Parts: sequence; C-alpha cells; structure tokens
Amino acid sequence: MPRDHLQSAERSAAGSAAGTPGRTSPDAGRPDAGRPDAGRSDAGRSAADGAEAPFLELLARGAPAEAYEQPVLLARAEARPVERIAALERAKLLALRVRSEMEGRRRREAELSALFETAHDLAGLRDLDAVLRAIVQRARSLLGTDVAYLSLNDPERGDTYMRVTEGSVAARFQQLRLGMGEGLGGLVAQTARPYVTDDYFRDDRFQHTHSIDTGVRDEGLVAIVGVPLTLGDHVIGVLFAADRRTRVFEREQIALLGSFAALAAAAIDTANLLAETRAALSGLERANEIIQDRSAVIERASDVHDRLAELVLRGGGVHDVAAAVSEVLDGTVEFTEAPAAPARALESSRAEGHAVRHGDDWIAAVAAGDELLGALVLRGHPGLDPVDQRTLERAAMVTSLLLLARRSAAEAEQRVRGELLDDLLDARDRDPRLLRDRATRLRADLDATHAVLAARLEGGTAGADQEADARRRLWAAASHLAATRHGLAAARDGGTVLLLPLAPGDTATELARRTARELGTAVHEPVTVGASAPVGPLLARPDTVASAYAEARRCLDTLRLLGRAGDGSAAEDFGFLGLLLAGDRDIAGFVDRTIGRVVAYDERRGTELLRTLDAYFACGMSPARTKDDLHVHVNTVAQRLDRVGRLLGDDWQSPQRALEIQLALRLHRLSGVTPPPPAQA
Repeated sequence: MPRDHLQSAERSAAGSAAGTPGRTSPDAGRPDAGRPDAGRSDAGRSAADGAEAPFLELLARGAPAEAYEQPVLLARAEARPVERIAALERAKLLALRVRSEMEGRRRREAELSALFETAHDLAGLRDLDAVLRAIVQRARSLLGTDVAYLSLNDPERGDTYMRVTEGSVAARFQQLRLGMGEGLGGLVAQTARPYVTDDYFRDDRFQHTHSIDTGVRDEGLVAIVGVPLTLGDHVIGVLFAADRRTRVFEREQIALLGSFAALAAAAIDTANLLAETRAALSGLERANEIIQDRSAVIERASDVHDRLAELVLRGGGVHDVAAAVSEVLDGTVEFTEAPAAPARALESSRAEGHAVRHGDDWIAAVAAGDELLGALVLRGHPGLDPVDQRTLERAAMVTSLLLLARRSAAEAEQRVRGELLDDLLDARDRDPRLLRDRATRLRADLDATHAVLAARLEGGTAGADQEADARRRLWAAASHLAATRHGLAAARDGGTVLLLPLAPGDTATELARRTARELGTAVHEPVTVGASAPVGPLLARPDTVASAYAEARRCLDTLRLLGRAGDGSAAEDFGFLGLLLAGDRDIAGFVDRTIGRVVAYDERRGTELLRTLDAYFACGMSPARTKDDLHVHVNTVAQRLDRVGRLLGDDWQSPQRALEIQLALRLHRLSGVTPPPPAQA
C-alpha cells in the first residue's frame, strides 16, 4: 500500500488503541462495548481507526492472499505503534476470512452455473457423446485438473471401458479397460463408492495390474479421484478427475464431481430411453411399412384372383393369364411349352409345388399330376416377394386347369367330329338332315366340295405300346387340323381319315401334300397321305364319303408301293393308274385331263388333230408314214403335230405322256364320250 495513503489512514484513526482478543475490557458495560474498539483508550482507538481501509481496497480489486501481508509489513518497517500493527493484523485476518468466503461463494456460483448448464444440455439431449464430453470438460475445468475422463461398464465382458476423455494425450490410456475391482476405477465400479488418492502408485488400497499401471504411467497421472455413475442401485460407470502431480482433493471437489456424475448417469439413462423409444418407433414404422406392404400385396393378390376368375369364366387362354399376371407383378410373364423350359428348374418346381428361381427368372411348373404341361416364366425379376411368388404359383395352377379344360373340350369335340365322320362312312341310313345339323354345330359345311384323305405313320416303332401312342398322337394332330379347317377327322384302319373342304383354286393334290407336311411336323415322324378326287355335296348319295375314302386308301397304298412314303398325292396325279385307283372309274375325267384340249380344238375348228394323233402313234410316231396313211403332205403332218404340242405341252411325246395320250385316244373312241370343252383352246 502507498505510504501517504497509510499515513492518511493512520491520522484519521489517531488516538484509538487496538484491543486484545480474549481480554475483558474495563468499559464492557458501556453502550459502545460491542464495537471493535470498545474498552480501549482513546489513544488505542485512534491507532486502530482506518486499519481496514487498505484491506478493503485489496478485496475490491481481488488481490491474491499474499498481498494482504504488505500493509502489516510496511507498518513494521516504518516502526508504527504496536497498537497500529495489531489493528492491521486483526484487519488482515478479517479481510482474509471475507476473501475466503467470497472465493467460496464465487466457486459455488460457478459450480452451480456449470451444473445448471449441464442440466440444460441434458434437457435438450440430442447427442449422448456431446453431453458426456461437456460434462467431462466442465468437471476438469471446475476442479482444475489436468485430465478428466469417464468410463462405462460392459455387462457382457464384466469390465469398464473408457468412453470420454478430456486432456488425455496417451492412446493406450484412452483405450484402457479396467476389470471389476482392478485399479481405482475398477474398485469404484465394483463398490459404488467414491475413491481418491493423492499418489496412485504409492497407494496399496488398489489392485494394481500391468495394463492399468502402464496406461496410467503413459498418461503421467498421480492424483486421481473417481466417483460412481449410478442408476438406482446399479453402477453404470465412473467419472474421474486426475492430476499429473500430487494433490489432495477437497471434500467439496469430490461432491462436485459426484454431482456431475449424477448428471452423466441421467444423461445416459435419458439417451438409453430415447434409444429405446427410437427403436420402438422404428419398429412401429417398420411394422407399419410391412402392414402397408402386405396390404398392397394382398390387394394385388386379390386383384389377380379376380382377374384369373374372370378369365376362367369368360374362357380366356393361357396367354391371357400370363398377360394378367405380368401386369400385376410388374414384369414379363410368358407361358412356355415344357420342352422349351429349363429342365432342372421345371422338374424342381413340379416336385416342390412352388415357383423356383432360375438366374434372374422364376419358373412355375404348369402340371397335371405327374404330367408337365409347360411353365409360367417370370423374366428378369430376381427379387420376388413371397406373396408375389404365390401369385405366380396360383397363376400356374389356373393355367393348368385351363389347359386341362381345353384339352377335355378338344377331346370331346374330337370325339364328336370322329363320330360324325364315322356315321358318314358307315351309317348310310342316317337322316341327312340330322347329319347336316350335327355338322353345322361343328362349323362343317357338308354341301361344300371336300376331299377325303387317308393318313398313316411311316416311322418304325419299337413295340405295341409305342405304336399305339404314335397313332394317338397322329389322331390328335389330325383332329386339331380338322377343327381349324372346319373339317372332320377319325381314327380308322390303323391310321387316320380326314374330311377337309377344298378352298377355291385348291386341288386335292396340293391339300394332300400340305396335310402330309403338317401332320409330319406335329408328330415328328413321316406321314403319308392319299387323297380322293374332289367330292360334293357329301349327302347327295349315301356312299359318297365311303367311296371317296376307298379311293384315298388306294392312293395311299400306291404311294407306299412306289416308295413315296411321307408324301401326299391324289389319284389324278397317277395318270392312267388313277383310273385303277379311282372308285368310280372317271373315264371322262381322264380323257378330259389328257386330250381334252385337242378334242375341243377339233370341235371348234373342224380340224383333224385327233385323227392325226391316232395315225401318228399307229405309224410308230413316223411323220413320213403318217402322211402316207392320211394322204396329206408331210408338212401338213408337221403343222398338225406342232399344234398338238402347243395344246398338250412340249413333253407330250415322252414315253409316259405318250402312253397316257394313246390310252385316252382309245377310251375316247370306245366310250364315245365327249369331254366338256376347256376354258381355253
């Protein structure tokens, strides 16, 4: 304190004397006996007056404790009166007590403020780690330690591990784990009581282990205090404060650390509750999503059920089913025949009764018992919901039912068509009106021009069973062909007979060859087909169909005898042999097909081409002898033969054609039948 200030204070307090504590003042009964200078002489009171002034100034500016010795030392150095020095000593002690009380109040205010801020952070808890870090940081700051850290118990491993550190520099210390009862922290975690040591390594109350001591030594810690984090009766961790030098922690500091530990425990409990709440909410959200998803799936399944039921009721086909399922499953669903589907996946689906995954596709077998009818294939859809999988399986079942129903209907129609054809072949006494009505229901027109075709398999079979199966396949293929062409088909004489209408411009030969190809492709074996000449109307005579069938069979046998198995032909293709094959021996038709153009030319022009042909063949096809026989010039013979060539074709003199022409000329002379004129001479 400045000298002039001290002297001024002493002058203002002159005449006062300093009292001695514990002594009874002779003036104790005076009204002012309660004052500090009561019982002193006027000189003592004068010396004590103003002694508090320098210390009030020190208190006002928050001077350190050692600064309070300066006024006393200065008074002694200046040889002030004893009363003055004693008064300064008393004022110093009083000021130091005031200073200590003020320091305590400030410290408690800071502690309460820190606790309030921590509680505020806890109230707005968003991140547990952030709150725990704030607690550790504030504990370290208020206790003035080098390091503060927090550990949590691990019930599964039965130890406690570092969760948050503040001020730590050693990596090994930050990763330290303490077994229950090991070290100071392990003892706190085990006993749920606070422990403090001013020199850890010299304190034998704790169970020292190599790993713990190594970590503490790496961090350089000496003085440590730890308090438990408790939730109810359970210890969940420990809060620590530590110094790298020897230090005695005061009771108030330990209590403050315990308050922070309580807040940390509350924060952890709140975080756990929030985590459980979030988990429950997440579970509820997931359950809600699953319910919504299941609801959507069920709606889709119901939609599929309704669509499939509608398809069945209105007679939809397998491709309609595939299209409906494609739309519902948001993918491409196709019906595939059994041979075209992946064999292993198809067999697995049939055996398990479920759709199976094949690469990025799903295969659902379409089966009836042990018979594989095909498969529904969902393309490019590797992730399939179980309910959608069952939808695909249900669609496969509906497809099999449709196929079986269609097969049953086809078989029934085939039987009806076969029975009608059998009646046309055998029951000659049937009422034509009834036959026509039955044909109309089958969309067959018995008044149209038809050809009767006899078909037979040519592939060799190993046994009776295989042969019977091959015949059934031929009959099924022929029945399908007849149904699509508005005709009839029946199994007969080890083969199949078909009654097919002839389209305008079509011939029996073309129909026979086309039918042989189509049936052969369907059964994967050669099929020979013989056709009758065109017939119609079929009900004109009772034996019309039967006679045409006999002709078709003779044509079929001729094809096989000629080595033309697997081919198709009609009687008209065999020239004069056709006369032998034809049931009604159509002589006029043969003559017309062979020389009809020449006959018509002679009739219109009055020429003698037929007479010239007779003479030409009779003279051994020599123009010179022919001109002698006809008594004409050789050029006339040549001109007439040239005209014949233009009418009959360039190959008319080939051996086969020449034989047919000679036979036609002979039949023309013998029968006296004049063929109808052709469309063009």
